[in-house]
Amino acid sequence: MKEKFLGEFEQMVMLAILKLNDNAYGVSIRDMLIEAIDRDVSVGALYTTLERLEKKGLLTSSQGEAIAERGGRAKKFYAVTGQGKQALNRAKNALDTLWQGVQLSKLARYA
Repeated sequence: MKEKFLGEFEQMVMLAILKLNDNAYGVSIRDMLIEAIDRDVSVGALYTTLERLEKKGLLTSSQGEAIAERGGRAKKFYAVTGQGKQALNRAKNALDTLWQGVQLSKLARYA
């Protein structure tokens, strides 16, 4: 069976996690996405995506220490698995192949 491709938002979430490295938790991921795409990212959409990617085995999560600043709650940190990195690589390769030969100047009239 062929692997399913990642959706655009799934790719963005996973790339943000890779960039954040050991500091990838909900708020930091959301902040990076908002800065990168210049639009709001709902908390619900983000956490739904994180849960889905974790169920697919593309992410893992771990609990940090509970801290007083968070009302005694712990942060949940995320990391991309080897399988997740492979899925990202497949998606990148597919997009690179599709973009080959596309002339952006011809797309300007649609902007």
